[in-house]
Amino acid sequence: MEIRAGTELPARREPIELHTGDGLTLVGELALPPDRPPVATLVTLHPLPTHGGFMDSHVYKKAANRLPALAGLAVLRFNTRGTSSERGTSQGAFDGGEGERFDVAAALEYAEYHDLPRVWVVGWSFGTELALKWAHDPLVEGAILLSPPLHRATDDDLDAWARFGRPLTVLVPEFDDYLRPEEARERFARVPQAEVIGVDGAKHLWVGEPYVRMVLDEIVKRVNPAAYPLPTQL
Repeated sequence: MEIRAGTELPARREPIELHTGDGLTLVGELALPPDRPPVATLVTLHPLPTHGGFMDSHVYKKAANRLPALAGLAVLRFNTRGTSSERGTSQGAFDGGEGERFDVAAALEYAEYHDLPRVWVVGWSFGTELALKWAHDPLVEGAILLSPPLHRATDDDLDAWARFGRPLTVLVPEFDDYLRPEEARERFARVPQAEVIGVDGAKHLWVGEPYVRMVLDEIVKRVNPAAYPLPTQL
């Protein structure tokens, strides 16, 4: 059987709630491998909610549908403050990436409290800004950024990640709307441990199954290389 865009593989899927330091309840889902403990954990930070981003944004939905079974990963998805999805609506209101610091902290605290192993943060678009600004936590082994716009995240944030010292993989579409590979390499040169990968033909939203597979492969290559490359058939 070919793995297609709509394929949903077996996993233990649990609705979860996150509780922020400023008193909000956020809704999310944790997907675990169906028959074994996870070998590592992805904490996902979604694109801009004011432009349609949420925990079900397609790359993350497909990660949750595939990676627990194929790569032994736990995938934690959640709606940041004020964001809605089929799972429900998180309390609070969009705060431009500032109040969301509490959302990131709540997700990492959940992972720590529930003994989820080897946490990697995956940010997409607005989520990359949250990762760069607020994911400097000793629990975090590294981060993977998809389509970083570097609007809210400044050179100071890049310098802070450089000091943090954790690996940073940056996937930049050739035809991104905000930041393209050449400029990305210049901006991320401030972070010695950053690897910038330009992706030919891709656009900001990673539409198309070949690009989704490429993104998921690059994530697995860093987080659980024993499962790389991912199969395309079952």
